[in-house]
Amino acid sequence: MKFQASWQMFFLVVFVGYIFMWTMLPTKLYHNSWTPKLEESLNSTYFREQGTNLLLFSFPIMLIAVLGCVYLHLMKKSNYQSNRISLHPLRRPALVMAPLGIVNAVELTFAAMFVALLIWSLANYLHISFGHIHMYMIPGEKVWQEKFRSISLRLGYIGNTCWAFLFFPVARGSSLLPLLGLTSESSIKYHIWLGHISNTLFAAHAIGYIIFWAMTDQMILMLEWSSTYLSNVAGVIAFVVMLGMWVTSFDRVRRKAFEVFFYSHHLYTIFMFFYMLHVGVAYMCLILPGIFLFLIDRYLRFLQSRHKSRLVSTRLLPNGTLELTFAKNPDLSYSPASILFVRVPSICKLQWHPFTMISNSNLEPHTLSIAIKSEGSWTQKLYKQLSSSTTSSDRLEVSTEGPYGPASFNFLRHESLVMISGGSGIAPFISMIREIIHSTTTKSTIRADPNILLVSAFKNTTDLTILDLLLPFSGTSLNLSELQLQIEAYVTRENEKPLEDSKKQIQTKLFKPNPMDAPISPILGKNSWLCLATIISSSFVLFLITLGLVTRYRIYPVERRGENYHYSFKILWYMFLVCVCIFVAASVVLLWQKRKISAEGKQIQNFEYTKPTMSPASWLCGVDTELESLPHQSLVQSTKVHFGARPDLKRILLECKGSDVGVLVCGPKSMRHEVARICASGSAKNLHFESISFSW
Repeated sequence: MKFQASWQMFFLVVFVGYIFMWTMLPTKLYHNSWTPKLEESLNSTYFREQGTNLLLFSFPIMLIAVLGCVYLHLMKKSNYQSNRISLHPLRRPALVMAPLGIVNAVELTFAAMFVALLIWSLANYLHISFGHIHMYMIPGEKVWQEKFRSISLRLGYIGNTCWAFLFFPVARGSSLLPLLGLTSESSIKYHIWLGHISNTLFAAHAIGYIIFWAMTDQMILMLEWSSTYLSNVAGVIAFVVMLGMWVTSFDRVRRKAFEVFFYSHHLYTIFMFFYMLHVGVAYMCLILPGIFLFLIDRYLRFLQSRHKSRLVSTRLLPNGTLELTFAKNPDLSYSPASILFVRVPSICKLQWHPFTMISNSNLEPHTLSIAIKSEGSWTQKLYKQLSSSTTSSDRLEVSTEGPYGPASFNFLRHESLVMISGGSGIAPFISMIREIIHSTTTKSTIRADPNILLVSAFKNTTDLTILDLLLPFSGTSLNLSELQLQIEAYVTRENEKPLEDSKKQIQTKLFKPNPMDAPISPILGKNSWLCLATIISSSFVLFLITLGLVTRYRIYPVERRGENYHYSFKILWYMFLVCVCIFVAASVVLLWQKRKISAEGKQIQNFEYTKPTMSPASWLCGVDTELESLPHQSLVQSTKVHFGARPDLKRILLECKGSDVGVLVCGPKSMRHEVARICASGSAKNLHFESISFSW
């Protein structure tokens, strides 16, 4: 515990210092006193005026990212598990409302602090600029017009502050999110919040300048590409691209036209290019860490996605749900409720879709499974393609990225668990239940495993077949006698158990191995966190070295002669060096790991699977059959089906006894919000809420 606390204290001190520098950046003290002293000691012929920004705003986050990888490696190696403790009251839901969703007190506090930082920065920038307003006025310009221009300019400054944090939530494999106990899917809402705030500020910045130029008859400046200052044309192009991305990212557009959102959002590369040309090297150094770590993550994801994954089998459920089971390297471990990104070129060569893991790396060391509900056009095409196939030798070409999930998910710390799901929202709970099955079977924990109450709401009786996925193919060898599981299944659109229907059968298809496919393996090998630390540190050091050489022997000689080095050429050098250094460092590490990973992948056996002959869900659906499998019998005996009713969540939750009850919910937004409000009430102090949402 002392070892862990020391690391966490170090990370906290560095991060607080980083935030402190952002707080001081817009003040007079920083500009008039600190900056001259820092430039005198830090700026040189190798980094020029950017040495200060690189040290104060880039180095701290890169240091946390590198040491965070080392910390996560040590925690993984020691199999650290926290003791069972009650969650802090600040993590209880504090606000449940659209469009923010479910926000706990910690998130609300940090959001308020961030908004306060933006207001503080804008107020200081305007105070300084208004004090020197006459220095920037042109002949014939009025004071209020210059103040209007100054406000528009500073709004752009504040938008850049948002961009310093914008990319952290979307770097799926970064070490920063696990340090905070976050995942990419749970923190995507922070990216959405920051995106809307920054886009609002950038829009006000751009529109404000257009109005100012129109008032002062300077519209020609929109087409200016200065060699000594920022490019207005690049800013206009970035603004237009930003509007396209912003409009298509709203929830209503994203849900009704996902393809439009998906493809338009990839315009971020064009936006970033022209945005950097517009703001220049000074502001790029301020926001460099987020972009640097995101580019590393994006390049590694690209390399992983080039491999074809070996698909072992698929189970097709009559309700339109399918299970895909892949072969995996035993060294690949993941936490429950992780997600896997999947691309099927025969359906669409560009689209990637995230799906919940239902397998467990402890219980199933050689396979990995995901559940897919055919609701959208892409998933419906996939289900139709697999169901129309008649031979077991068919091959489905699939590429994967991930899995991504929390570094550790210690849901076993609670005395009891209440899992509430709606429809396909049961998927993340399947992997958790399998983890508890592994724990009860192997007695891998000293403390008693929690009692589990699974409350699932389904539309139709056929949806009950998804309960078959609670057990893997190897379920017949499992002993569930000590598993304390109670399942309350609610069928909302049918009032009684249907008669036997022979069409309600689960189809199981096995795929033969193909030499073009390979088991899913960790892209960076068994010690992935150490390899990631090597890539981050080596690429950043290489960037500093090459930047220093380019500045010293390419830029500085021109400026020493009193000539002007083109403003845009400097930022082009920065962007080029960042990309090249990441490519070189990551490629070297991956080539070093490739031979070892390939050798391990060839040793993975081709397992033989048999189709299950009995189905517990078939009994639940009304098919009168005898279950010979003991695990299936246990599953049926612990399941109670309610027809024509919805779960009374308030009654169920408030009747939960015990001082530490973990409440996990995954399903429609209305269900998550209802559970959050119940857990936030004063009469539910023993309930510890956690929402599992995969709404992208």
